[in-house]
Amino acid sequence: MAAKLIVYPPDEHGWRRVRYDGTAIGVAHRPSDIRVFLEMAGLKDAEDIDLTDPDVAEWRGGGPEVWEPLT
Repeated sequence: MAAKLIVYPPDEHGWRRVRYDGTAIGVAHRPSDIRVFLEMAGLKDAEDIDLTDPDVAEWRGGGPEVWEPLT
């Protein structure tokens, strides 16, 4: 099963676009931003989601520890 949450590589400012279930839900600067976006998208218990679980989140261009701007 493909992850419903996709986090794209950091841009030149270190921001990462985030999509959930095929819909753009925001641009994050840290993992906690992603949880806020998921809550706003109506996902219950967004604070309990394991963002490192590959069944939940697909991190492109580096995992949740990568927030450095592209050079």
